[in-house]
Amino acid sequence: MIAEFDHKTEFHLTVLENRSHTQRDRNRCLEDEPEGKIVPGLSDKPCLKEKPFTRLSLSHRYSELVSFKLPISRNPAKMNTEWGEKSTADLMSRYVSKEMGYEVPKEGWRICLAHEFKEKRKPFQAKDVSLTNVWEHIGLGIRYLKWWYKKTQVEKKAPFIDMFRAQPLRQIYGAPLGGIGGGTITRGWRGEFCRWQLNPGMYHYKTVIANQFTVCLRRGGQTVYQQVLSAERPPTLQGWNWGYCGEYGFYHALYPRAWTVYHLPGQNVTLTCRQISPVIPHDYQDSSLPVAVFVWDIENKNDYDLDVSIMLTMVNGSGHKDDKSGGHWNEPFHLEKEGEAVSGVLLHHCTTVNPYTLCIAAREQPGRQVSHQTAFSPKGTCSGLWSDLMTDGRLDSPTGSSPQTSKGEKVAAALALSCTVLAQSRNTLEFCLAWDMPKITFGSREREHIRRYTRFFGSKGDASPSLSHYALTHYRQWEKSIEEWQRPILQDSSLPSWYKSALFNELYFVVDGGTVWTELPEDADISGGVRTGDGGLPAQPAIIKEYGRFAYLEGQEYRMYNTYDVHFYASFALIMLWPKLALSVQYDIAGSVVQQDPTERLHLMNGQYSPVKAKNVVPHDIGDPDDEPWQRVNAYLIHDTADWKDLNLKFVLQVYRDFHLTQNRQYLRDMWPICQAVMESEMKFDLDNDGLIENSGYADQTYDGWNAYCGGLWLASLCVMCKMAHLVDSEEIYQRYRNILDRGSAAFDQLLWNGKYYNYDSSGREHSNSVMSDQCAGHWFLRASGLGYGDYQAFPKEKIQSALKSVFDLNVMRFAGGRMGAVNGMRPEGVPDRSSVQSDEVWIGVVYGLAATMIHEGMWEEGMRTAEGCYRTVWESLGMAFQTPEAYCEKSIYRSLAYMRPLSIWAMQLALNTSQQDQTTSPLNGVAGLPVAQKKTPTDGGRRLSLHSHVRLSSVVNKGFF
Repeated sequence: MIAEFDHKTEFHLTVLENRSHTQRDRNRCLEDEPEGKIVPGLSDKPCLKEKPFTRLSLSHRYSELVSFKLPISRNPAKMNTEWGEKSTADLMSRYVSKEMGYEVPKEGWRICLAHEFKEKRKPFQAKDVSLTNVWEHIGLGIRYLKWWYKKTQVEKKAPFIDMFRAQPLRQIYGAPLGGIGGGTITRGWRGEFCRWQLNPGMYHYKTVIANQFTVCLRRGGQTVYQQVLSAERPPTLQGWNWGYCGEYGFYHALYPRAWTVYHLPGQNVTLTCRQISPVIPHDYQDSSLPVAVFVWDIENKNDYDLDVSIMLTMVNGSGHKDDKSGGHWNEPFHLEKEGEAVSGVLLHHCTTVNPYTLCIAAREQPGRQVSHQTAFSPKGTCSGLWSDLMTDGRLDSPTGSSPQTSKGEKVAAALALSCTVLAQSRNTLEFCLAWDMPKITFGSREREHIRRYTRFFGSKGDASPSLSHYALTHYRQWEKSIEEWQRPILQDSSLPSWYKSALFNELYFVVDGGTVWTELPEDADISGGVRTGDGGLPAQPAIIKEYGRFAYLEGQEYRMYNTYDVHFYASFALIMLWPKLALSVQYDIAGSVVQQDPTERLHLMNGQYSPVKAKNVVPHDIGDPDDEPWQRVNAYLIHDTADWKDLNLKFVLQVYRDFHLTQNRQYLRDMWPICQAVMESEMKFDLDNDGLIENSGYADQTYDGWNAYCGGLWLASLCVMCKMAHLVDSEEIYQRYRNILDRGSAAFDQLLWNGKYYNYDSSGREHSNSVMSDQCAGHWFLRASGLGYGDYQAFPKEKIQSALKSVFDLNVMRFAGGRMGAVNGMRPEGVPDRSSVQSDEVWIGVVYGLAATMIHEGMWEEGMRTAEGCYRTVWESLGMAFQTPEAYCEKSIYRSLAYMRPLSIWAMQLALNTSQQDQTTSPLNGVAGLPVAQKKTPTDGGRRLSLHSHVRLSSVVNKGFF
């Protein structure tokens, strides 16, 4: 890359240590070795640290060689070029090979295997709360500590939010493996198997070092090169050749696929491993499968043929303590049907709760040889397995099953696939990893649930061979579907590269959000006996019966399923890509609305007892996977969320948006009485009958550490109620909500509009005029629903555009040099609002929603510039790929890794779609790479408001603190 500077740009050259090879060492690595010599990879050559070697070339890793002072550009597009290209290039600055792999796409997230992130952040924990906020919430702190102790020490369970044991940042994660709802295994960008969610919703973060790919090259009947394809040098398995030089490899992710390119120095061979998971929009069968395929393209650029073997080793287990519980065993298998054969090893993990089978398999094809080692111990040197492969490029392939493991013992298996690669040619090897846990129980162990994929592969626990066979014979069809979906976006030259990477890679959370996709039990009644005639729903709505139940966590560290205030943002990904699942979630939420749970429990914020769930209000969540989701809702016990202002409104807004995008009239008919019920519950918050709801004097919505924004959501909800009343031909209800909307809109403007933006609140206190980045959230949803103008307008267009301009100028460009997205709260003088731990945070999902709003309003450059800061901060600066957090501050702190809300980036795509088409056309139909949606209706003030209310908490509360 060439960097150009004009005379107005200040820059300073600072020579720092370059952690690459010296040129002498690089040349030595590239020299051809004598024939027949066994080359131990690069383990005897210095790779990461040698003598400092520096070149004052602006094209060479100038993140280390050059420190810049760049002027802030008022032109967003210009700033993208100056700053963005450098940020992206830095991830590959240590890559020294010229090889770029086989058919690796241009767009996506790319990183050299030797890259090291400079910034190391720490998670937000209780100790990070200011003394002032601690003092104001000393009661909450004491109650949380008592509850935490009982949960962890007495009940021996994990808290749904653990403020004392937050996950440390590990800058290692790559694209997860597997489809939706069948459990996930995450493979890091350096190739490690390092994050596991096989038990539903429960994560553990363990790198299983024996799980590796190894390459063996043979020429003339002799092994000339054998290397574990890992840069690690672990203290175990010393009989293996570790230490692949990461400067000769890179990783590239464009979810749901990823590529790892390994150039083998001195061998003139390049390997490209393509990882494919069946995550396919509008597909409700293959997208549920717990499988991943690894396709190895081997390029031999020598003038002689090579015999090449790839070996996959896998431990029976996931690095959890139950790997040593005993009773586990392995067996080889061979399955042939429909003219195609696969062979491999089954690893039966026989735990008492949620047993499963792992399967490593390879496709048998002419010119390829499959061999295996049924069982080996993954401790000690494991030199026997290494020698077995080195001898002839194959494994011994014993017949019969392994004995069951004894307690305290682990067992692993290996699979090798071999082929000849002709001189100046390429060949391909295909592996599959599958796991079969068909029946699951959650933490309470009260009910058994059946995963979605069992509808197609059975629930007996013997599906692994068939899953592998199906994956290896259908992955090309998956890739064709994925490419057809992504191609229009990737080929759109008007869209920046970072956006294309962010849009697809953030989708990882649909799969790796502790996600479960289950069949509806035959005895289930989603509305607790409240039928349609009484304002309820059918016991088993057709959409759930046909497409199953879907749930994903608020975050991997915030363990609550379908947290509704956050799903409001994330739901764009589901409704645009898997609309049946989005509607299924809505039916489940609606069924919970009409039910109640009068059980009294202590709420930690106020120390008072109140019912778990009140009738005719939307639940905060549908439960904790460590308890019994769907059956016991509202795992969140900090506040009594029956008094939260945003949940009911967000339900109403999502109902109409979903109808607008799907045109499912049965859905609208079923949801209409539920919408009326929750709006009636919301009416009680309008204490002075001026058409606006009041705040309760505490944080009572998604900004649960900072009062905010429900006034705009309220007006937007009134607007969509008018629209829905018109659609169901209810003139009386239309006139009622229109009257409230007219009064509320006038009061909203009078109390909050200051001539440039909507004030944070109307209390007249010190921070009342803070600029909130999310102040236009209600208008955002109106525009996403085809409303927001004409007869269905809640906010004047000129005021929305002025407010967005203020947010861009202050919250974006005056924060962190304009390079970190939009801070939640900014003072009009251009400094962050630090009155709360949440006001000076950046919430990535909120920023993507803000960017979508800007795009809807014709502010394309500002919207892209706003969102770009978040992407580059998370994916390129902080090393948080595939674990995008809820929040980060300008310095030092982040909060809640792997969070649901950033899926809202798909709202940006919807905004781009709607800006390109006639408003009468469904935005899902064939625009910007999205598959065609089915339009057919299935059978199946003084006391007032802040953009929510007038009363501000000076504090920290719940998810921000406890």
